[in-house]
Amino acid sequence: MSDLSTTQEYKAIAAGLEFPTQAYINGAFRPAASGATFDTINPATGKVLAKVAACGAEDVDFAVTKARDAFEDGRWSRLHPAQRKAVLIRLAKLMKRNARELAVMESLESGKTIYDCETVDIPDAINCLIWHAELIDKIYDQVSPASDNHIAMIVREPVGVVGLVLPWNFPLLMLAWKIGPALASGCSVIVKPAEETSLTALRMAELAAEAGVPAGVFNVLPGTGPEVGEPLGRHMDVDMISFTGSTETGRRFLRYAADSNLKEVTLEMGGKNPAVVLDDAENLDRVAAHIVNGAFWNMGENCSASSRLIVQKGVKDALLGRIIAHAREWPMGDPLNPANRVGALVSKAHFDKVASYLGKGPKVLLGGLAKDGFVEPTILEVGRDSPQAREEIFGPVLSVLTVDSFDEAIALANSTEYGLAASLFTANIKRAIRGARAIRAGTVTVNSFGEGDISTPFGGFKASGFGGRDNGLHAHDQYTQLKTIWVDLTDDTDEAVD
Repeated sequence: MSDLSTTQEYKAIAAGLEFPTQAYINGAFRPAASGATFDTINPATGKVLAKVAACGAEDVDFAVTKARDAFEDGRWSRLHPAQRKAVLIRLAKLMKRNARELAVMESLESGKTIYDCETVDIPDAINCLIWHAELIDKIYDQVSPASDNHIAMIVREPVGVVGLVLPWNFPLLMLAWKIGPALASGCSVIVKPAEETSLTALRMAELAAEAGVPAGVFNVLPGTGPEVGEPLGRHMDVDMISFTGSTETGRRFLRYAADSNLKEVTLEMGGKNPAVVLDDAENLDRVAAHIVNGAFWNMGENCSASSRLIVQKGVKDALLGRIIAHAREWPMGDPLNPANRVGALVSKAHFDKVASYLGKGPKVLLGGLAKDGFVEPTILEVGRDSPQAREEIFGPVLSVLTVDSFDEAIALANSTEYGLAASLFTANIKRAIRGARAIRAGTVTVNSFGEGDISTPFGGFKASGFGGRDNGLHAHDQYTQLKTIWVDLTDDTDEAVD
């Protein structure tokens, strides 16, 4: 990706964008069967960007039929792995060629800063597709240690027709996290983007067709959860659902599976993630920078955000001073200004939810301003039973809790229904390993904030995850089925019969 442009250049790109607004089914754009549309809004301005097709159950049925046809006739599922790889590499190259346009489109619709879209989301999405494409012809099947008269092959087969239900906080990156391994495995996919952020998924459908993904293999159905998500979840001919979003909605997909065909379900859901800072942590300025990034990156609209700072009292004051200093270096404002690090929250409804946590009660150490869709980076000192300490706010709000000891810090870190991610800061390697093992979370970073990278599996414990992992080799597991092929090699002339 080239260097960042100016605000004026980004606004010029925005003014020239043509938004794809129709559903994409079987290789063609088409209106919803009902003809209904919904408005997609720029949350930074409150203005309507476009009217997007509002799909329903009839569109789901049609898309599933076409996806099934594509899967069964093998136009993608039985394509040589090297050919699938070549198509996905072409798609990644097309994304790179159109990266700036994708970044501006994503920023306009989600409220994300153009800085994040240009430097994180789009490059990481491109890298994700390349990484999974390169795996296609490098994942080997197995042969079991059977007897001399038998051979047993354990082979992977694509699971079939897959529903991919996306969140609104990382629309394009989460699309890449799912279509990368799903298409690499040979599945046909039906993408249900979040209602708030449909445009980049529809633009990706255009690029996929240009790259050579066959008709019926990559479908996009914009619409609401009840009108598209639930019919997908309940559909008797959908083999698997991969969902990223809230824990409440994730539970619904398990119920839909139980009430229909027992389709496989993978869920990546919420978090109330702790950043534990012990009193022997080194370089508190660096620690503070990691905590600020973890709490306020993407406006805190991040399942793995460091939303709870659990700090040992011996370093609390020194650390908080540094955190406040770093947080003041995160300017808030127009998302298309590359100097800004904090943009608008994704919708009026979500803004109202986050703002409701900033009322009377906790002591405000920094920030607290919420206005016109924007919430400034906020640091609160809270009680352990307060909503700010226990509930997922999903905004730029850091809740501070003080502890006396290592054991108390680990116990507090685990005192949540969630278990997605955690950070632990200490100079003692034994405490680092003991703490990382003791914290019940899918990813634990030591002396840093992060989620690993594309090579490491990402997902959660407890109410944060179910059924599988995104990223890494393990992401392919959810989009494939294991089959045992048992071959009897006994010579027919042998008297012994197994």
